[in-house]
Amino acid sequence: MGAGALAGAALTLGGLAPTWARAAASGDSAGSGGGANATSDTSGRITIAAAFGTLKHIDAGELRVGYVEAGPADGPPVLLLHGWPYDVHTYEEVTPLLASAGYRVIVPYARGYGTTRFLSASTVRNGQQGALAQDTIALMDALRMPKAIVAGCDWGARTAGILAALWPERCQALVSVSGYLLANRKLNEQPLPPAAELQWWYQYYFATERGRLGYEKYRAEFSRLIWQIASPQWRFDDATFRRSAAAFDNPDHVAIVVHNYRWRLGLADGESRHDATEARIAAGPVIALPTITLEGDANGAPHVNPSVYRAKFSGRYAHRDLSGGIGHNLPQEAPREFAQAVIDVTKL
Repeated sequence: MGAGALAGAALTLGGLAPTWARAAASGDSAGSGGGANATSDTSGRITIAAAFGTLKHIDAGELRVGYVEAGPADGPPVLLLHGWPYDVHTYEEVTPLLASAGYRVIVPYARGYGTTRFLSASTVRNGQQGALAQDTIALMDALRMPKAIVAGCDWGARTAGILAALWPERCQALVSVSGYLLANRKLNEQPLPPAAELQWWYQYYFATERGRLGYEKYRAEFSRLIWQIASPQWRFDDATFRRSAAAFDNPDHVAIVVHNYRWRLGLADGESRHDATEARIAAGPVIALPTITLEGDANGAPHVNPSVYRAKFSGRYAHRDLSGGIGHNLPQEAPREFAQAVIDVTKL
């Protein structure tokens, strides 16, 4: 959820260094497995229901990206981007709705999640926003996808917004839960009133070695707690949670999550090759593409009133408030409304 220089080959992440050396090898086969009911990685831990789509893999940039694909290959492309502590199942019900409407839907696992793996064990496990955005551009290049509708929630909304702002030629339109989430590290270093700081308790926890160790040991319990806090009226069952929690067993998951939050607070360095991208993001660029933003009436995660970010969208724009106890994981809690926003955004 939403807030350099290299020292040799490593970021200054304190206790994270041991996780960088973990092997990036994966037994997953390129393309997808078969099966009438589901596709899986070879470990069997990640299973994608046939009604959702097909689990595939492709080398893109620094990663071998695991992604779910559904819909006609020649349909208008849509990229659906997940956040933390969620995974591709955020869009398990959104995807078939869009596929049946004729869209080619791509739902990638972000670095550190699911079946996505680093191609090299020596690559820095960097969770900064610029790296995640570059991952998505690399994926589009690997898929030979010149342009797509980009849509996201949580970290995924931030990445989608960065693409829309910095690479508008690669984006047809934007759908973003909670609006404009591009992060300015200098602003994030400024203290907030105590009540606002309390909402960000987990990023201060992650700033400590105790927090890193705690998340490593209790990542499922921790994630379930965040789900409950962020979506207090969402009555998800154990099976729903387990489908997503399997994605957190990725060997790089803890390193990526902890670095993401430490970097936002200025407590960890990023990679210098992303400095120009981060400078452009920090400038707060206006997004000129057609955009629909959405917000649930029971979002327990930190977020601002839509009026705060309205001026950040200069193109055709609409905001939609959803009622009925919809929390932070809006696409999974209100899949029809999210899918409709994706369908409607190019028609504004």
